[in-house]
Amino acid sequence: MNEDFFAAGENGKLLARHGLNNFEALWDLKLDAVDAPNTTRGGWSTVYRMDLEDESGKQHGFYLKRQDNHLTRSLWHPFGEPTFAREYRAIRIYARDKIPALEAVAFAQRRHAGHQRALLVTKALDHYAPLDQWLEGWKKLPRTERKRLIRAIATLVSRLHRSGKVHHCLYAKHIFIRMDADVAKARLIDLEKTRRSWLGKHDLISDLATLNRRTTQPTRTQRLSFLLAYLDKRKVDDEVRVWVRRIGKRIQRKSVA
Repeated sequence: MNEDFFAAGENGKLLARHGLNNFEALWDLKLDAVDAPNTTRGGWSTVYRMDLEDESGKQHGFYLKRQDNHLTRSLWHPFGEPTFAREYRAIRIYARDKIPALEAVAFAQRRHAGHQRALLVTKALDHYAPLDQWLEGWKKLPRTERKRLIRAIATLVSRLHRSGKVHHCLYAKHIFIRMDADVAKARLIDLEKTRRSWLGKHDLISDLATLNRRTTQPTRTQRLSFLLAYLDKRKVDDEVRVWVRRIGKRIQRKSVA
């Protein structure tokens, strides 16, 4: 993928207002990184917080991610491509299929002196919190809020799976949730590993087992409520029992490994 993408509409105007509607300006922008660079793939990849003021003085939050020779390889890209290119493709697919996820504001990549560079800008989910933060205070949440959170997450994961895809990295920290009055809204982030569910139910079970294995606070009853909402069922039947057994076996195998 060699295309550049810079959002139209208000986000595009905001980038242009600050002279950030091109690769060079975003690459050279001086910002403090929010964490240590990721150097696991031979190059580096770093995330920065970027706050931009609009013409009325309101601040808007974004995350700017830059990488150099931080590559992923596949049959289609045997020599590697920037991982942000893969993530940007996934973001577009999620948007196309109306699966709530993070929103891309800009993407671009360049070759420079034998290096593959890429950048990706996404809107900050400032009014959301990752599921692992919600779980820290899980027992203190009102029962009605816990039910709304469970249903929102189940609906999100079900929508993803019904579209024929799996997240393939479905940890609590990758599910962001906000509570608006009496409604919980959930979105997915870290979409780089999303792929088609080529193995059908086996892949879906793997996603669900990952989420269950990495979340410790919800009770067995609450986990069952999640599964019922995910399967769009009102009560436990033979099909639900099969899913429970298969998820349990998957968790057990992973725990032993």
